Amino acid sequence: MGKRHWSRREVLGASAGVAAGMAFAEPAKAAAAPSAVTPELIEAAKKEGKVSYYAAIQLEVAENLGKMFEAKYPGISVRVERSGAERIFQRIAQEQGSGIHAVDVANSTDVSHYLEWKKNGWLASYLPEEVAKNFPADQVDGEGMYATACAWLEVIGYNTNLVKPEDAPKSYADLLDPKWQGKIVKGHPSYSGAILTTTFVLSREFGWSYLEKLAKQKVMQVQSAGDPPIKIMLGERAVMADGNDYNLVLFKDQGKPVEVVYPAEGSPLIIVPSGVFKEAPNPNAARLFQSFFFSTEAQQMLVDKFAHRSFHAEVKPRAGQKPMSEVKMLKSDPVQVQAQSEEIKARYAKLFRV
Repeated sequence: MGKRHWSRREVLGASAGVAAGMAFAEPAKAAAAPSAVTPELIEAAKKEGKVSYYAAIQLEVAENLGKMFEAKYPGISVRVERSGAERIFQRIAQEQGSGIHAVDVANSTDVSHYLEWKKNGWLASYLPEEVAKNFPADQVDGEGMYATACAWLEVIGYNTNLVKPEDAPKSYADLLDPKWQGKIVKGHPSYSGAILTTTFVLSREFGWSYLEKLAKQKVMQVQSAGDPPIKIMLGERAVMADGNDYNLVLFKDQGKPVEVVYPAEGSPLIIVPSGVFKEAPNPNAARLFQSFFFSTEAQQMLVDKFAHRSFHAEVKPRAGQKPMSEVKMLKSDPVQVQAQSEEIKARYAKLFRV
């Protein structure tokens, strides 16, 4: 018998309100106490010997994080299960619904997933000491269920061999120019949480009429937020309508013919929380891994090696990367993303037929 495909509607429900533009504005029922990494925690984690990490960040990033953790804590292996955020959400719903407890720690590019997991009682309250000390309150759940592990911006980009700087699009409106017909690539909200959030933001800011016009540009449709940068780097398309900025920054560092465009109207901010599950099969290793994820060394690696953004107060910005303070950011409302997700994906699929 094949696995049942759970729709998001089956596993979603109403959640408490979150103020628009804030990451985690839900009032805390009880403030979480910060937890330090103790010798006892390390010893207990080593006895478990493994941690199961479900990752929506790109595989190379997740694996690097895992290898750093394994090097710091020999004897504990990290099993990375990487997929798109929407696929991870479905998988965890299937597992939890079947009484299967396989996930220790999960991160997602869709904040609304944490609202649902928290409402369902699936997350454990665990606030790493480093988070309490160095992260802004609006990036931390008040009850310690999750916090923002990293972030990036969704942007426009182009291949510099195919497009001259003076001809490149500077805004979302520019993408509707007939000259870009058949030359654009973009991600899909049914696979990627980052693209789902981006689609929500664009439809909110410009209306669905904008996306209807964009769909008529004969857009190449790919899955994740990491796919459009690859397509323009390879020259398979000249311009990307969405996709993460960090891939383009890394490609530029490698001498690839790509350029980042932070749209005039603003760039959707994608935050990537991480949380420990209450029924984690390796609860101590899960907590140790969560603490490591938010440590200065892990956060600095995400910035330096992968051009991600960090909210850690002691992490130094990446040289040559445009700081978030200089970018007009378009922030989402997780509750609204959650409420509209099925409608967004269905409406989008009708417009952008593969």
